Amino acid sequence: MRKIGIQEIEDIATGAALLGAGGGGDPYVGKLVAIGAVKECGEVTLLDPEEVPDDALIVPIAMMGAPTVLAEKAIGGQEYKKLYDMVTQFFGKKIYAFMPIEAGGVNSMLPIAAAARLGLPLVDVDGMGRAFPELQMVTFTIGGLKATPMALTDEKGNSVIFETITNKWTEELARSVTMSCGGSVSVSLFPMNGKQMKEYGVKGIVTRSQKLGEAIRTVKNAENQTPEEHFLQFTEGFRLFKGKISDVLRETRGGFNIGKVVLDGIGDYKGHTAYVEFQNENLAAVVDGKILATTPDLICLVDTETFTPVTTDALKYGKRVMVIGLKCFEMWRTASGIELVGPRYFGIDTDYIPLEERCKGGK
Repeated sequence: MRKIGIQEIEDIATGAALLGAGGGGDPYVGKLVAIGAVKECGEVTLLDPEEVPDDALIVPIAMMGAPTVLAEKAIGGQEYKKLYDMVTQFFGKKIYAFMPIEAGGVNSMLPIAAAARLGLPLVDVDGMGRAFPELQMVTFTIGGLKATPMALTDEKGNSVIFETITNKWTEELARSVTMSCGGSVSVSLFPMNGKQMKEYGVKGIVTRSQKLGEAIRTVKNAENQTPEEHFLQFTEGFRLFKGKISDVLRETRGGFNIGKVVLDGIGDYKGHTAYVEFQNENLAAVVDGKILATTPDLICLVDTETFTPVTTDALKYGKRVMVIGLKCFEMWRTASGIELVGPRYFGIDTDYIPLEERCKGGK
């Protein structure tokens, strides 16, 4: 058990934006929401998963929709209380704690804001260890948990509770409502007890995000290493490419940011080209026609000077970035995990091959 204050939020936002693999929303927007809540209502208590009783009701809080829309539409302020009331009324039981459903600049921040405003603790766990675009894409689905009852509300006060036959159906129906509500909404889904959370959750994700963010903030203080060497060491990342963005093909379709970013090589990669495909999150990195990484491993773009993450909604012509790969949570490498979030699910015509095998020959 420990407290999350403003400096912790700053670092968590940066680290979670890296683990968001391009998705999860703008860390600046999410950070402002969380910092505002903590300034008004006080610091948030972060619980280790093992500190949570097995029978406690644990509820993830998140936004659903295109991050570019959220950045413009923002949060109305009453959504957390509305979701809390809907869930507690449904179960006839008080919520013990909130948790993030994924790592990302916004979806790691909203649960902190909700916890601060409602005086509840936050659990150091999520359902991905990264970010994915569709709501059924969590480790809890692998564990057989249901996404519903799922509560959804928009900033205008419209709300609905879903009860569906599969988690994929939850995604389909909630996505339609999200589009009708303007492209982004606040949701609470995968309500679970403490035992289920401990069994299937990705533990320590908030702490990992904070440590990564702190390391990025102090990356130029490294001794006997270049900042880039230090960055790759503490992230355990594989350098895939360095280049200048020469084109960005991006559209908002079906509540997703979908597209491709094209890179012209710089430095050691001069004369080479690469591209990264994305659906909110980066899905595949291809260098000179060769696939070097695919989902469910993490593909992250960072600024070549500051090593701050560059999300898919912040891609701009001329920006210089390094593309790195990070290993995913081990549950994603099981047959069930690959079926749920592997490259073929997203229409990429290749089998999943672990990042470290594709990148044999050096980090």
